Amino acid sequence: MKREKIIAEIKSWLWVIVVVLILRTWVVQAYHIPSSSMEDTLLVGDFLLAAKFVYGLTIPFTDERVLPLKKPHRQEIVIFSSVVEDHKDLVKRCIALGGDTVQIINKVVYVNGKKLNEPYVVHRDPRVYPPLMPVRTKLEQEIYQKNWVERRFMEGSNTGLTAVRDNFGPVVVPEGYMFVMGDNRDNSFDSRFFGPVPLSKLKGMPLIIYFSWDPYRPLWPIWKKIRWSRLFKLVFLM
Repeated sequence: MKREKIIAEIKSWLWVIVVVLILRTWVVQAYHIPSSSMEDTLLVGDFLLAAKFVYGLTIPFTDERVLPLKKPHRQEIVIFSSVVEDHKDLVKRCIALGGDTVQIINKVVYVNGKKLNEPYVVHRDPRVYPPLMPVRTKLEQEIYQKNWVERRFMEGSNTGLTAVRDNFGPVVVPEGYMFVMGDNRDNSFDSRFFGPVPLSKLKGMPLIIYFSWDPYRPLWPIWKKIRWSRLFKLVFLM
């Protein structure tokens, strides 16, 4: 009798583990914001719940996806696997998709020749860096595009002090890829530097901030460390 009870207990826990793994792999996952690149939309210390199934179900141990419900929309916040660091997820805003032309002129973003309305963007550095190189002829544009696709603009980009930060492009986003940027434009490591992101790298769409605390405040009193006003904010509406 005791042996049967132990076996039944083990089976029940195995089912719990299987359900948790299914939920984590295909349904929802928690994420933590570790950097300031999405301020003031998302803050360091925000904890998110993301829907993983929205962009399709991932085949385990691959980047292949099946049964997608939707593609990312322009200006939608997305979570994706880094294209330059293994096992690292990033949260940015999808600015453009395959076939779109992106250009930045003195920190203003243009998609397909139209100025993008971006009320969520912050600029904290008054400096404006000039273009890296002139892009006036077809040949110059091809060289620029090639350098960008091959991720050659990453040098020095961790501090944001490169010539492609404030004046960039124009480039055409390849089909099957997206162009992502952080809302904190002067301090964001994004597609200006690491190039286009394959749609296959998408991990999920952030839904809600389920918890948030200020990592720069002392632990006590803890109720002042928690950002109460941010709890249960809907991220997909930001």
